[in-house]
Amino acid sequence: MNTKWIQTLSAALALCLPLAAQADPRQDEAMLKLASASGCLSCHGIDAPKPGPDGLPPVGPTWADVAAQYAGKPGAADFLTRVVLEGSNPYSSHWKGKVSGLAMPPNAVAITERDARSLVHWILAMKR
Repeated sequence: MNTKWIQTLSAALALCLPLAAQADPRQDEAMLKLASASGCLSCHGIDAPKPGPDGLPPVGPTWADVAAQYAGKPGAADFLTRVVLEGSNPYSSHWKGKVSGLAMPPNAVAITERDARSLVHWILAMKR
């Protein structure tokens, strides 16, 4: 094989791989469908807040805000998966004053643990 051809191909691949790695998770149709079917989009928006009732702040935080809040925190995926399934404590919410919802209700009847974990990983992959 021609060495120049191999170098050209290597350079082309080097340019394409970072683009694939930077694919925007917001465009993942399967995750959007799962989030919609599980009722998540009733309270959460992806980037823009989902308006709360009667002009109140949004019911739940945007997923971009969740991703930013938990970025780089050890155990974040396990913690958030548990919150999705079991709900959250209204007395220790760090979203207080930012959202109108007091706590996240348990969702184990609406989503399996496996699907909840997939959604959480998808959410945590979002960048602002």
